[in-house]
Amino acid sequence: MTDPADLGVLQAADLLRRRALSATELLAACQQRIAERNGGLPTFDGDPGTLNAWARLYPELAAAQARAADERRARDGDDAPLLCGIPIGLKDLYAVAGLPLTASSRVLAGHVAEHSSAAWQRLDHVSMVLAGHTHTHEFAAGGTTDQVGNPWALDRAPGGSSGGSAAALAAGMVPAALGSDTCGSLRIPAALSGVSTVKPTHGLIPLAGVIPLAPSLDHAGPMARSLADCGALLSALTAGSAEISPLLPPPAPPGPFPVRPRPGPHPLAGVTIAVTHRPERAGLEPDVADVLDQAVTAVAQLGARVITRPAPADLTGPELNTILLTEAGVYHRQHRHAASQYRPSVREFVMASDDFTAAEPYLAAQQRRAEITAAWEDWFAQHEVDALLEPSVCGTAPPRGRGYDPDQPAGDGDLMIRLTATWNVTGFPVASLPGGLGRRTGLPVGLSLAAPRGADTRVLQIGIDLQERALPPPAPVAPRLSV
Repeated sequence: MTDPADLGVLQAADLLRRRALSATELLAACQQRIAERNGGLPTFDGDPGTLNAWARLYPELAAAQARAADERRARDGDDAPLLCGIPIGLKDLYAVAGLPLTASSRVLAGHVAEHSSAAWQRLDHVSMVLAGHTHTHEFAAGGTTDQVGNPWALDRAPGGSSGGSAAALAAGMVPAALGSDTCGSLRIPAALSGVSTVKPTHGLIPLAGVIPLAPSLDHAGPMARSLADCGALLSALTAGSAEISPLLPPPAPPGPFPVRPRPGPHPLAGVTIAVTHRPERAGLEPDVADVLDQAVTAVAQLGARVITRPAPADLTGPELNTILLTEAGVYHRQHRHAASQYRPSVREFVMASDDFTAAEPYLAAQQRRAEITAAWEDWFAQHEVDALLEPSVCGTAPPRGRGYDPDQPAGDGDLMIRLTATWNVTGFPVASLPGGLGRRTGLPVGLSLAAPRGADTRVLQIGIDLQERALPPPAPVAPRLSV
């Protein structure tokens, strides 16, 4: 019999609906898996030989929520929400009223949230079960989350900043998690840890109650082992109004999110997939280049028309830094009295934001951002492209341990974000899925499918078709010390 901890969201939801599994039993299996694979109780700094995906666990609260979910299913029957009773981990940026919220930082030690984030309110409304808060790269200001190990090799980083969520999913601790993404922080850990995620159109999931990094670049999003499971989570997370932003209009409701592939051997017939020279210019590890080639072949075999076109210009590094650091500085100035409590690289990032207070360069960078976004939207329309396919990250998981050292760049100069940051600048939705394991490294390689704002359901459907028909996600992996 399959261990319930290995079930995906939709698999578990089906068993819960049929009363073949209870929420209490599912939670118990996940908690047992956490006990077996986390490497002991959660710690702040982690240990080289442990996974340490969690910032905090809430066993008593989760047990009470699981019992309540079972009661709701008994009372409502088939009318109970799809996600009722499904355990989830929240990145330690998402507020839950009455619980600690620390952004994996000593700066916020002892802080307790007064109000719940909009995202958690929506998941709580459908009776999901909160297993705990997962570690983030401190204040989401980096791409490695070094206090967490990568289950595929504990001496490698899981990616960041949503590294705890990715590691918990990859190790089979929970079937669902939330992360956030400012320059790639959903897609980077998904790629390096072998899980799936969707960065929705900017604002589609409200950021209220989420500790910010740079609000005009920040995106909230779901993570799971499959894109179909992400679709189920998106339906709950978007069941309400979208974010109202001073920079971008609220996105139109995208309609029902797909949770299954289209029928037939050629589900991508009539779909145009584009590739560009962006990956080549960024510089790919051989394993990543191989997986990209295999994915191009796979989408063509599934019926897609594949074209290669030159890409529009991107925002320059200094322009990206102007937006990122100006907005980050607004939040972090309140913590100047605790500057010594930041980890070294994050302290450098925060202190650098002191120099970004002028209105003129910020407005100029935002204007250039708008022009680049319009150019990308015109590019998709002109070439009649349904989705752009590229690697999520240029390489596989790097060695763990240096991400918090001095002189580790966040923003311009961070090699992790060479391909991902473009889609935060434009606010475009991206579906990210595992493309396979590298032949040389044995480590996961991630792929991304991007499309213009509002095309969330389209890019998710293409991703589900590709994943279900050609690139199945890896099963949960027991942590191992190295590859």
